[in-house]
Amino acid sequence: MSNESQSATTSGARAGTATRKVAHLTPDQRVTRGRAARNETPRRSHGSWEPSTDRPDPVALLEEQATSRVPELVPLRYGRMLVSPFTFYRGAALIMASDLAATPRSGFISQICGDAHLSNFGVFASPERRLLFDMNDFDETLPGPWEWDVKRLAASFEIAGRDRGFSAADRRDVVRSCVAEYRARMQLFAAARNLDVWYAHIEVDTVFELLKSSITKKQQAKAQANAAKARTRDSMQAFTKLTHDVDGERRIISDAPLIVPIEELAAGTGHDDVEGELRALIRSYRRTLETDRRELLESFEYVHAARKVVGVGSVGTRAWIILLLGRDGQDPLFLQAKEAQESVLERFVGASRYANHGQRVVAGQRLMQAASDIFLGWQRVHGFDGQVRDFYLRQLRDWKGSADVDTMSSGVMTAYARICGATLARAHARSGDRIAIAAYLGTSDTFDRAIADFASSYADQNERDYEALVAAVRSGRLEAQTGM
Repeated sequence: MSNESQSATTSGARAGTATRKVAHLTPDQRVTRGRAARNETPRRSHGSWEPSTDRPDPVALLEEQATSRVPELVPLRYGRMLVSPFTFYRGAALIMASDLAATPRSGFISQICGDAHLSNFGVFASPERRLLFDMNDFDETLPGPWEWDVKRLAASFEIAGRDRGFSAADRRDVVRSCVAEYRARMQLFAAARNLDVWYAHIEVDTVFELLKSSITKKQQAKAQANAAKARTRDSMQAFTKLTHDVDGERRIISDAPLIVPIEELAAGTGHDDVEGELRALIRSYRRTLETDRRELLESFEYVHAARKVVGVGSVGTRAWIILLLGRDGQDPLFLQAKEAQESVLERFVGASRYANHGQRVVAGQRLMQAASDIFLGWQRVHGFDGQVRDFYLRQLRDWKGSADVDTMSSGVMTAYARICGATLARAHARSGDRIAIAAYLGTSDTFDRAIADFASSYADQNERDYEALVAAVRSGRLEAQTGM
């Protein structure tokens, strides 16, 4: 690889977007806008979902995405999506974005996640070493209709509830709880001062308080244990699990195709050349960090790197884990460099203002998260195949943890849905017109019921799309690798 030069002093934004004029309306004017939007787009209209006659073939959309991915990993992606309709949904962000483009919208724009399903929320450490709950995946982030995130999150709970065997009534309670909490929190943020909205965050202790009245003592103990376990998931834990000693040097353990050390991928390329270019890449990435964090990163030395398969929807995009060492051989830092391609939203809401998709992800993450990883940055590189690609970087693990969806009871999922709804509202309130959105939503449950209707109908659609993938694999149209 070699790095493509980029200025650290420029924003990286496309020309003409750096100075955006913002209209400063009064709160009353913003409320009026929100209520007026109900006339154009009634809240009940969000409840409808019917595929159009010219709806794109969902399998064809997956095939389209595969053209820019690592060919030998694409069957693994399909294999993971085949596990269940829920895992299919996790990999179907483009399919749903295409569908959402035809649904009603209020006209208010926020920075949105673009892939706001329930497994893209979790816990991680803030720079002040507090355990926070927040959204944690921003590969598709872009300014867009806030409703799209709400609908994707709500549908994910309906689909997960079906996967768990919950009754229709219980699933509807879960979804409505999520949306009702989103609406209630948006009302609170609408009444709050700008700085209070910006500083708002959800600590894990607050999560436990929210859960206390909804789950049993045994479930509370399990949640506490999961939080404690998350605090052990850091670079030292990854160092112990993912590396071994080879002739006195630490090397990442090969576990193909899930983890493949760089020397195995760069067969025929001089090892010293590859290492030198990786060091150059890290130096280039450093320039996108704040000055103090750049100084910290300078104190670590590159040791080794490997390609690592991550997630479901991301499988096939290039993702690297990079081992660095500090003061000695027991002072590791593991970074993850993840490829950032064009957001699945861009064809429907317009191109990103950022020329570098790594920067698009970083900017969106910083805007939506209450606190972000201290090593969050971006870079542009030439790959071994000569293609230019964008990446964003962060720590591989920093007290990261996620909810165990596969074992949730309906009561626990209902409580979890409320927490996710509250988190999404805070993320949207940081960039969108929270007063207008709150006025649009109102204080009744009209919107909640509409989204519950949508979630049920879209879950049916997701099952049909899942069966289309199953049929494509059975017919030989697609190749899937299962069990990994």
